[in-house]
Amino acid sequence: MADTLRGWGCIEPLLLLLLLETLWRAGAGTIRYSVLEELDKGSFVGSIAKDLGLEPRELAERGVRIVSRGRTRLFSLNPRSGSLVTAGRIDREELCAQSARCVVSFNILLENNMKIYGVEIEIIDINDNFPRFRDEEVKVKVNENAATGTRLALPFARDADVSMNSLQSYKLSPNMHFSLEQKSGTDGQKYPELVLERPLDREKVAVHDLLLTALDGGDPILSSSMHIHVVVLDANDNAPLFTQSEYRVTVPENIPVGSRLLTLTATDPDEGVNGELTYSFRNEEDKISETFQLDSSLGEISTLQSLDYEESRFYLMEVVAQDGGALLASAKVLVTVQDVNDNVPEVILTSLASSVSEDCPPGTVIALFSVHDGDSGENGEIVCSIPRNLPFKLEKSVDNYYHLLTTKALDREEISDYNITITVIDSGNPPLSTESHISLNVADINDNPPVFPHTSYSTYILENNPRGISILSVTAHDPDSGNNAKITYSLAEDMFQGMSLSTYVFINSNTGILYALGSFDYEQVKDLQLWVMASDSGDPPLSSNMSLSLFVLDQNDNAPEILYPSIPTDGSTGVELAPRSAEPGYLVTKVVAVDRDSGQNAWLSYHLLKVSEPGLFTVGLHTGEVRTARALLDRDALKQSLVVVVQDHGQPPLSATVTLTVAVADSIPDVLADLDSLKPSSYADDSSLTLYLVVAVAIVSCVFLTFVIVLLALRLRRWHSSSQLQASGSRLAGMPTSHFVGVDGVRAFLQTYSHEVSLTADSRNSHMIFPQPNYADTLISQESCGKSEPPLISEKINVNEELGVVQPSYVVHVVENNPPGASIAQVSASDPDLGPNGHVSYSIVASDLEPRALASYVSVSAQSGVVFAQRAFDHEQLRAFELTVQARDQGSPALSANVSLRVLVGDRNDNAPRVLYPALGPDGSALFDTVPRAAQPGYLVTKVVAVDADSGHNAWLSYHVLQASEPGLFSLGLRTGEVRTARALGDRDAARQRLLVAVRDGGQPPLSATVTLLLVFADSLQEALPDVSDRPEPSDPQAELQFYLVVALALISVLFLLAVILAVALSLRRSSRPSSWSCFKTDVCSKTGSGVIPNFSEGTLPYSYNLCAASHSSETEFKFLSIKPENGPSQDLLCNEASWFESANNDNRKMTSNSVNLQQVSYVKTFYFYKYN
Repeated sequence: MADTLRGWGCIEPLLLLLLLETLWRAGAGTIRYSVLEELDKGSFVGSIAKDLGLEPRELAERGVRIVSRGRTRLFSLNPRSGSLVTAGRIDREELCAQSARCVVSFNILLENNMKIYGVEIEIIDINDNFPRFRDEEVKVKVNENAATGTRLALPFARDADVSMNSLQSYKLSPNMHFSLEQKSGTDGQKYPELVLERPLDREKVAVHDLLLTALDGGDPILSSSMHIHVVVLDANDNAPLFTQSEYRVTVPENIPVGSRLLTLTATDPDEGVNGELTYSFRNEEDKISETFQLDSSLGEISTLQSLDYEESRFYLMEVVAQDGGALLASAKVLVTVQDVNDNVPEVILTSLASSVSEDCPPGTVIALFSVHDGDSGENGEIVCSIPRNLPFKLEKSVDNYYHLLTTKALDREEISDYNITITVIDSGNPPLSTESHISLNVADINDNPPVFPHTSYSTYILENNPRGISILSVTAHDPDSGNNAKITYSLAEDMFQGMSLSTYVFINSNTGILYALGSFDYEQVKDLQLWVMASDSGDPPLSSNMSLSLFVLDQNDNAPEILYPSIPTDGSTGVELAPRSAEPGYLVTKVVAVDRDSGQNAWLSYHLLKVSEPGLFTVGLHTGEVRTARALLDRDALKQSLVVVVQDHGQPPLSATVTLTVAVADSIPDVLADLDSLKPSSYADDSSLTLYLVVAVAIVSCVFLTFVIVLLALRLRRWHSSSQLQASGSRLAGMPTSHFVGVDGVRAFLQTYSHEVSLTADSRNSHMIFPQPNYADTLISQESCGKSEPPLISEKINVNEELGVVQPSYVVHVVENNPPGASIAQVSASDPDLGPNGHVSYSIVASDLEPRALASYVSVSAQSGVVFAQRAFDHEQLRAFELTVQARDQGSPALSANVSLRVLVGDRNDNAPRVLYPALGPDGSALFDTVPRAAQPGYLVTKVVAVDADSGHNAWLSYHVLQASEPGLFSLGLRTGEVRTARALGDRDAARQRLLVAVRDGGQPPLSATVTLLLVFADSLQEALPDVSDRPEPSDPQAELQFYLVVALALISVLFLLAVILAVALSLRRSSRPSSWSCFKTDVCSKTGSGVIPNFSEGTLPYSYNLCAASHSSETEFKFLSIKPENGPSQDLLCNEASWFESANNDNRKMTSNSVNLQQVSYVKTFYFYKYN
């Protein structure tokens, strides 16, 4: 063997040289390699240097490289080893799909001698693909009575690999009824078929679950599976079967008539009609049929009359149950009658523990007691029980003694005290019972997880909200400390409408603030149910969760829909009948409409938009009832047209209109004869004339009355002004020279600047024009004053220069109906200054409430900053308001800072729902709606519209039927309130139906309201109304009314003209008097002294005017003199004793006003002076 190897060692180099020489001579020979797919990058393929007869170092010298033919990315050259390696993972199925042979070709170029060598690399397949079915599960249906050998085609699998690595066979999970056969198609694909081996029985197994596995031929073998659900269809092969062959029931003799005694239950394993059962008595006696009633659908036996123990102690009957295929079963029923029970059981407490530790093990004895009942037999048999929601149980001891035991560990943080009610009930009928109460205190240990203040929250958000808006802030509390009290918030993962809840909302893990990630749409999302989790950082962490209901509020986007009157099929409007003898208030017809919106958006109101005869008809604002407003006259047109508009209360409101045609006739035949030829009455012009006369009389009367009132007011005003001027001319005194206040050496004063103004007592203009709203100057220097006071000195000793607030804004949540005087928040500010400069006081300086109402809502403590509620808030009247609280120190000048405080008033369920429609009639009775007898199931009869003044979950309304005269005839929408027919109307249905509907909100506890609906089966409204008896036609007062209106109009016009002439004459007489300026007397003009406090102080300098009143004036304006601060420097004002300020318009001294009570008009000009003593 060694010699052989040495021989090969000598021959191998020679063969290699011969091979290289052959390749070299060929010049363009092809080099072939093979490589497995899915190898890692850099895997060895072949030695190019060796096959080219080169050393690895010669590759770079000769410029050997790969020439692209579209596959250069798959392979690369290693210049150090001279090897061809993979450039990445190679997927054969991606390159060659199902081809039997996969070859990649490219060229190797030697640049030094420009020679090219071809390279072919065959990609060898590996078993890297599973056989795959299109679906993970499939459903196949087969009849229950299908014959054995029936074949069912199944979906086939595909494998991307080739040859032996491709799909080879199928395998079926073991079962008793089916086998698997495999067929090959012309394309080489293998198709599986399911073959029925044994008969099927749907009643035993309705669905057969099989597993089909596809296998390939690779090593290792790869496979995939598909679940097959074989559904067996039913056949009628089973007879009904009662649960018992004999039923026994014992009832007291005083059982009420109509009481249900027992329910017979028979079963039929078939489906559909084959499984529908009908119950009936077999060979029933007259006594049985008169005493008992059997429900053919439910199998319930109830009493038709009272039972008598002395007359019969038991009743024996036979009941038959038959299915839809004529198969039946029977059972016997024995009803035994017995007497009644009259003794109450007693509870005797023997031993009781007053408290128990919360870590006590289950089974700890809490109390020992005994029970006793003086009755015997079943009436003396006693059953003891406690509420099921308590962690305790009862265990019977000897005789009639019981132990009260714990069933699980107690939690004092959840419930610290238990009030246990022990209920003792005997077995009599009716049973008698008594209750005994035990109070138990739970001793505490340390085991506290985070706790939310409420287990559930409800909040609402208006649709089309901005993205990223904050919705709600939740807070949990953990009584532990350290990391165990550090709380992290998160939302429980859940799906809504196929999407994760995290795509709708996001919660900040640190603050607990919930944000909206998108804009909500009420039509797509009406509410979201979320779970917020709070976890502490303990080890192991403890957590709790909270239910959050997010309600999206609707906007008004649905117009009202008119249900009655409906438009006939020929497109014409329906005709309603109004007898000519109808009295005012006669019900002609009723417009019925609904709105798909809810709340205020569905609150409908009815209005007359257009009528052919104004004043003849009225429409109920909320009922839609069209009634006569007056008696019908002969001249009224036989055909009246009304346009009724139905409008909701949304913002903006939406509406719909309907046209009503009312025929004035005593009977329908009278209308049918000439309905098409009805014309307006010849008296229409008289009606219009009457209306115009009434309007003219009203307008002239109003103008005349207004003129008289204005004239009297002017005369009284002039008389009052003249008498006041003549009697009190000396009252026009000037204001004091100055007012000043001194505090800690800082003095403030008011300096009066004066101008003379003359007034007239008889001016007809009241304009007073101020030249400038205010002035503000700063006094800078006092050097020219020459006073002996020391100059201003600036000392930087604890200058008041800083005041800051701890928090820039506050948001406070207060639940409505809070106790008055309770504190709702506390603001805090800090001041680093010393002494009075650091003493902070608080006050409310601004609010979005009315100033007068602010003090009745909140107040703030000046010392502590605690904000108190002065009254109980009402969420329905005030949902939120904002305050601006100011913190001010005691320095000079005082510094301050403001903080915004927003108070959000939370809602409580303190308002019951209010039913808007249907409303009660004027006499307090319930109104009725009509239902056509041809109405199909689902016909919309009417809609109950209700609103709730609360908000959020407290305003979420649900509708329920409390009582119906015909159960099952009508259905009520749980959330919409729509009343619809549940089935077609039958001849045996009563013509009048009554429904009692309850509207209940979602609060805790819920509040509700009820409304009674009266429904009448009729094809038109006239069928539902009582016949109108013939009445004598009323007299026609139209001509007489027109005569009185003309006389009244003429009389009022004459009086008005005389009053105008008299007023003009008096005015001309007064204007002929000479003007008098007698008011310019020494004692009539006001006096104002001038003077300035010599000390340098801080204060305001108001301008004042001396006024002189004249009895008459021809001036039309009252103007104040222009004030120009630059004409009077502040230094001159302080240095001079006189306070007069010269005006640029000295010639405008005569100024008028219609008010003689004005004594002084002041302008304020502010100067700031500082002096430190």
